[in-house]
Amino acid sequence: MLAYSIRRLLQSIIVMLVVALVSFSLFRFVGDPIASMVGQETTLAEREAMREALGLNDSFPVQFFSYMGRVLQGDFGISYRLQQPVTELILSRLPATLELALISGFFAFVIGVSFGVYTALNRRGWLANAIMTTSLIGVSLPTFLIGVLLIWVFAVEFQILPSFGRGDTVAVGWWSTGLLTPSGRASLILPAITLGLYQLTLIMRLVRAEMLEVLRTDYIKFARARGLSNRAVHFGHALKNTLVPVITITGLQFGSIIAFSIITETVFQWPGVGALFINSVRFVDVPVMAAYLMLIALVFVIINLIVDLLYYAVDPRLRVESGGAKH
Repeated sequence: MLAYSIRRLLQSIIVMLVVALVSFSLFRFVGDPIASMVGQETTLAEREAMREALGLNDSFPVQFFSYMGRVLQGDFGISYRLQQPVTELILSRLPATLELALISGFFAFVIGVSFGVYTALNRRGWLANAIMTTSLIGVSLPTFLIGVLLIWVFAVEFQILPSFGRGDTVAVGWWSTGLLTPSGRASLILPAITLGLYQLTLIMRLVRAEMLEVLRTDYIKFARARGLSNRAVHFGHALKNTLVPVITITGLQFGSIIAFSIITETVFQWPGVGALFINSVRFVDVPVMAAYLMLIALVFVIINLIVDLLYYAVDPRLRVESGGAKH
């Protein structure tokens, strides 16, 4: 287990270095940040002085290694547009994104697993078929269109939920949360459903397919032959083995929720990290863009590492293979 963990950790470090190199390289070609920071009246000499002060005249290796040296110290530089430390900007908006991702991920997992089990056990029922048919909406429609439809129905027509913003928030240490206020909870409903609907559909279909496959195995037949109740067979044996591959998909989907929350945050004007990234792209704010991509890569790397370790702990075949490889 220790050797496996160290090997996966080293791979994660290599991935982060590659992501940092690629993101820093790409952003050199998205535009001139100086043009978005100054007005037309700025002289060429003043522009050149700003480029020199920001280190933009240095060669690429010098800029990259200088940047990585600061990153290792937790310093992602100063935002070209807002003239504030990038670390502070991201930390101020990170609670909103994580809160939205956690709620939508919990919603997708609970409903997805429940619907997946139900449609597998009642695959010929009319309700199960209706759920499977309706689930195509979550796969077919783009996220922004789902968000617009929810706003139109619940905010415009029925006027029971807010259409934008995060509502009132309460500071708990450095963390700001809207879960402790009525307006905050109400503001979270529509974006959470919008962001989690696609993941819900994937989890539901995966659980259904795995459940149907497990129910056809020999040990399920033996469990029924022993006289176990349907509840014990379905939830004590079948569901337990069904959730092994679901762990991997759910973990990676949570990373996708955070990474692709940009669209949802834009539609609902949610003050998260994704909205900060969109504005940074418009103004070629390279430090913010690079920090955002590294943050997303770090989230995926951490989640993938946790999922691999959980998978190693849950699936005994991996431990057997690892032990056999040593011998």
